[in-house]
Amino acid sequence: MRLILVRHPAPQVTSGTCYGRSDVAVAPHEMAAARSSLLATLPPGVPLYASPLRRCAGLAAALAQELPASELHFDARLAEMDFGTWEMQPWHAIARADIDAWAADLAWYRPGGGENVLAMAARVDAFLGDLLREQHETAVIICHAGTIRLLSALQARLPLEETALLAAHSAHKIAYGATVIIDF
Repeated sequence: MRLILVRHPAPQVTSGTCYGRSDVAVAPHEMAAARSSLLATLPPGVPLYASPLRRCAGLAAALAQELPASELHFDARLAEMDFGTWEMQPWHAIARADIDAWAADLAWYRPGGGENVLAMAARVDAFLGDLLREQHETAVIICHAGTIRLLSALQARLPLEETALLAAHSAHKIAYGATVIIDF
């Protein structure tokens, strides 16, 4: 199965803000630019899956109408990681000791008391398992950078903790509105 992973458009948050699972909006011009670019490259008639957070859901709904998608599904397992009390805080305002504790234990530490990378990996893996059982030739998934990194890491079929660490150590270079293609 070919997965076309799409990162949502740039959200309306101040640069340097930890926004993880927060349901932030996207400026209309950012949404229009992403939609236009993706319509030119995405295949029509394939199933479309998306995080229910509006920065993904809005783009998915627009694309589903215009491609058209054979089916549109919103799945909470595709949401970005929950950073607990760190959500919507400037990264520089988060205590250095807390960030260092997370860096020392990337798989198990719960930033801001939220979700750890291992828990996120488990839910993304469960989504992927369900999707692979559907046996589509191609599917489009509109989600978040963290979700894309995990889906890419899952391709190696390592034990889940190793997958979580592989994703956590992967350099984040996924632009807003960009696509990443992986084959399973």
